[in-house]
Amino acid sequence: MHKLLIERPAERDLKSLEPNVQTRIIQAIRALAAEPRPRGCRKLAGSTADWRIRVGDYRIVYEIDRAARAITITRIRHRREAYR
Repeated sequence: MHKLLIERPAERDLKSLEPNVQTRIIQAIRALAAEPRPRGCRKLAGSTADWRIRVGDYRIVYEIDRAARAITITRIRHRREAYR
């Protein structure tokens, strides 16, 4: 199991979403603790540790620290805004 950390901007992103979307995203984040690279995840180009998973029209961008066995959620955004 990996430890989950959520940065303050990602927490604000999550709180601004509709309750049904929040629930789906929280389930996906909890699943990352057991499997940090689930099926469908993609590594972001130009970065050494950033990954993303898709939850509907939203993207969860996160970093994996293998040494500390920690996952840091950096952003939760709509797909239009996720990579800006």
